[in-house]
Amino acid sequence: MVDMKEQRIVKDIKIEKGSSVDKVMRNLFESGGFSAKKLALGVNILEKMIEDKKCFNFLSFPACIMATGTRGVIVEMIKRKLFDAVITTCGTLDHDLARLWKPYYHGSFIMDDKKLHKQGVNRLGNVLVPNESYGIILERKLQPIFESIYNEGKRRLSTYELVWEVGKRLDVSNKEESMVYWVYKNKIPVFIPGITDGAFGYQLWMFANDKKDFIVDILKDETKLSDIAFTEKKTGALMIGGGISKHHTIWWNQFKDGLDYAVFITTAVEWDGSLSGARLREAVSWGKINENARYVTIEGDATILLPFMFASLLERI
Repeated sequence: MVDMKEQRIVKDIKIEKGSSVDKVMRNLFESGGFSAKKLALGVNILEKMIEDKKCFNFLSFPACIMATGTRGVIVEMIKRKLFDAVITTCGTLDHDLARLWKPYYHGSFIMDDKKLHKQGVNRLGNVLVPNESYGIILERKLQPIFESIYNEGKRRLSTYELVWEVGKRLDVSNKEESMVYWVYKNKIPVFIPGITDGAFGYQLWMFANDKKDFIVDILKDETKLSDIAFTEKKTGALMIGGGISKHHTIWWNQFKDGLDYAVFITTAVEWDGSLSGARLREAVSWGKINENARYVTIEGDATILLPFMFASLLERI
């Protein structure tokens, strides 16, 4: 039996000239439905999570958003040290670094992909990535960087140490646009469990063919993550999309009785049993989200939602 006296009353959204993003976001929370309230609740949880100084905060996301302007939001969050660790995919390094040296371009979801292939242009959704802006430029720039790391006597590195070494060596005027630069600058570890799954990883493989003693030690990453899981009393996470980055985040948090705060943005469905579509309530059954955690799953495109969430969050913190 629901006691209606204890239920919040649905209120109309009031938007006036000059309304701030945060004011609109607070209106969404009072509106009662549908995904709008979830979006506003996500900002509320992130606010509590970031203001909780005893909480160690993770940011996880897939590479695709780094090929878009949403990269700027990710970079700003890292620059402001809103998160203590990042878990992502190899392609994040690809797009973040490639765009320092060469541009990506606007395209369309409906293009002639055969013609694009003949032209040497790759399509990522509605973003166009010419070969010279991706594999070609990454090979030209990364091989000398790897050589420099090797020549300094560094032979066995975790993925987060390798990313820091690359960030330290970015010698370009626009390096502050790069996530790799800011994680190095702020000493925020970036864990990439699928480090070989992309152009950056391919360049590593090529380099290691000549330098057999150059090793990326992913088990060293796991040791660092285990240290976090077994020592931090409280943890939180903003997880964008699913796959290996989301799973690695919730996997390690099961060893500390689950995340205490969690916000998950996804476009995937849950009825196919995929991790990308699995709602956070499912993770409670695994102990990856604490039974008493504050959490929300928000259905929608992060390239739309994340900028508004971040703008609202900035007005609060």
